[in-house]
Amino acid sequence: MYLMPVSLSAPSIRLLLLATMLFFSLYTVRAQEGAIDKSIHKTTVTYSTKDTVTLKMDIYSNDPITVKKPCIVFVFGGGFATGQRDAAGYFAYFNALAKHNFKVVSIDYRLGLQGGKKVSPLNTKPLKEAIDMAVTDLYDATAYLIKHAETLGIDSSAIILSGSSAGAITALQADWEKRNEHAIAQILPESFQYKGVVAFAGAILSYRGAPTYKIPPAPTMLYHGTKDKIVPFNRVRFFNKIFCGSNYLAYRFEAEKYPYYFRVMHRMGHEVASTPMHQHIDEVLWFLDEYVIKGKQYLVQVDFNDLAGRRVSR
Repeated sequence: MYLMPVSLSAPSIRLLLLATMLFFSLYTVRAQEGAIDKSIHKTTVTYSTKDTVTLKMDIYSNDPITVKKPCIVFVFGGGFATGQRDAAGYFAYFNALAKHNFKVVSIDYRLGLQGGKKVSPLNTKPLKEAIDMAVTDLYDATAYLIKHAETLGIDSSAIILSGSSAGAITALQADWEKRNEHAIAQILPESFQYKGVVAFAGAILSYRGAPTYKIPPAPTMLYHGTKDKIVPFNRVRFFNKIFCGSNYLAYRFEAEKYPYYFRVMHRMGHEVASTPMHQHIDEVLWFLDEYVIKGKQYLVQVDFNDLAGRRVSR
């Protein structure tokens, strides 16, 4: 079973938010590096230009670009302050997805916390603005894929989101905003919904109290370390503002019977933002096949606890 979600006190919130900003801005992909397999075709296009920033996407496919496939849009991590769409630590993940007949689209997005913007319990506005900016860019990238679906070989009925850390927050937030028909989501066609979400150490930031769904969410896969000091495993709350991590989301999904798969990584920290892309790829592919392609309505939690394993505390 999921762990009972808890709310932290105001001092705990302050410490967590300060730790979040300090570590978030320094966090980079430290997973095993690799290269894109020679059998995978890569195409780079510009999908938007904003605030003088050119936003590009890399499209990876095991077939020529025009061959129609379900699509996974990947959002990189880095605390909304750093990171890149083509970091070598992601390549093993991209290779596995492309070889499994998914088209992988790794996108740029504007980094709203660049320059060391300050965030505190009484001033979460910079964080909210950074998340909204990333979600808006993700929506623009999605709209571009829908518009150019034929030439890019995108099955627009099967667009899946995936992300690491800040990217996982962006992915979960984007599906939540779209399912609730929030104004930010008006960029996308009204009838469009994402087909699935795979989030490595993600959360949802709500200024509306605990997040609920007007339309049931996409089937969602969650990975999170119980000792994560950067993105909350449970939730932190300050008045009506709430930052809900994977454990709280799984608790809500279980209660509402929304299909989900939650791997709880006991005694592990924020390294879970990257390790599943190397150590649990087969599990991710199973989720995509069973939940997204076949439409299975499973409610699954896996509790992983390596008592002999060395843990990185972050």
